[in-house]
Amino acid sequence: MSVNKVIKRITTSILRDMKSKGEKISMLTSYDFSTARILDDAGIDVLLVGDSAANVIAGYETTVPMTLDHMIYHAASVARGAKRAMVIADLPFGEYQGATEDAYKAAVRMMKESGVHAIKMEGGIEIIDNIKKIVQSGIPVCGHLGLTPQSIYKFGDFGVRAKEEAEADQLRKDALALQEAGCFAVVLEKIPAKLAEEVSKSLTIPTIGIGAGSGTDGQVLVVNDMLGITQEFKPKFLRQYLNLNEEINKAVKQYISDVKSVTYPNESEQY
Repeated sequence: MSVNKVIKRITTSILRDMKSKGEKISMLTSYDFSTARILDDAGIDVLLVGDSAANVIAGYETTVPMTLDHMIYHAASVARGAKRAMVIADLPFGEYQGATEDAYKAAVRMMKESGVHAIKMEGGIEIIDNIKKIVQSGIPVCGHLGLTPQSIYKFGDFGVRAKEEAEADQLRKDALALQEAGCFAVVLEKIPAKLAEEVSKSLTIPTIGIGAGSGTDGQVLVVNDMLGITQEFKPKFLRQYLNLNEEINKAVKQYISDVKSVTYPNESEQY
């Protein structure tokens, strides 16, 4: 039985309890109030306001163009729609990779102005001092290792990370460093399944996988991909549960036909 059937709000401690009891954590991205409310009503554990909004909402090629103001706008919309799910928001590129004080101020702005419950930051040991400062101030931080989309220009492509032992060993070290710095969870993106399972077992904090196999403590997908709104993005790890692109297209064509044939609105749809 789920450990959180009757709770009012998912929290960091509940996520840790879920890991200890072997209950997998469900996470989806969300970027607006209406979608957040639907996902929340369905019982999702965590909503991630991802900077993937750059791709699926704004149409950018990468997540790099997203600003803190953009992310606060989306995060506040989602936070207003979620009554039970924990809401985590990405800090965007450029807001936390530099001076510790700047990273702290960006995190404070996100928490105060959006109403989310935690933030997510990409990277390991190289940003560990900034993470420590933010956590020590009382802000929960979720880490993110493996394929980190904000660094895509450094990687050069969206391929699987940590396939070579040197990079895998660094990921292991980074994961432990994030835990020791106070992170309450860590996302593992697009890494070998065996490595993800190994790291998950080595940590006391939950891991959330995307393209990292079934051995993590939970899974996350971009909601637009999972629902089939996005059509051109079909990586191996993506399971498409609906084809909303097709369904919406059909509905819009029917609406157009009804308007042009004057069958909408009918008498019962008029005042």
